[in-house]
Amino acid sequence: MQRLAFAGAILVVLGILALGPGGALAMGSGSSGGGTSAESDSWAKAKQAIAAKDYGAAEPLLKKAVMADPKNADALNYLGYINGRDGRNGEALAYYKQALAVKPDHRGANEYLGELYLKMGNLAGAEERLKVLDEACFFGCTELDLLKAAVRTFKETGKFASAKGL
Repeated sequence: MQRLAFAGAILVVLGILALGPGGALAMGSGSSGGGTSAESDSWAKAKQAIAAKDYGAAEPLLKKAVMADPKNADALNYLGYINGRDGRNGEALAYYKQALAVKPDHRGANEYLGELYLKMGNLAGAEERLKVLDEACFFGCTELDLLKAAVRTFKETGKFASAKGL
């Protein structure tokens, strides 16, 4: 009976979250900023640029959003993503670590950091991110599935390959 009540409570919470303003971004899964008007404006414009895959335009907006709110784990994660996809692995690593310092269970940052580790040949680091995601994704999640697939491919081929084309 307690399990049924717990499952019902989880469904209610998930339903409320699904109806919330804006929902989670594809690479997000943390809180977005929301303090000052300038911060909100930079964050909103950055999300629009990311949705349009205009990463060059998004990067300075994300940096502005992070300056306004250094605890914006989503913006830090996106900065890591942009730097990683452009081959700036050191910068990407730093941004992912900052995002995880703010929100250790951030699904996007854990997935992308795991993939970055694979790109850098660090299987142990990627497997550590898998452990974190396994705990963070109580009912499973896309980020966990994608990183598992990338780790499996890396073990089979010795090379990093991402379903997202990173």
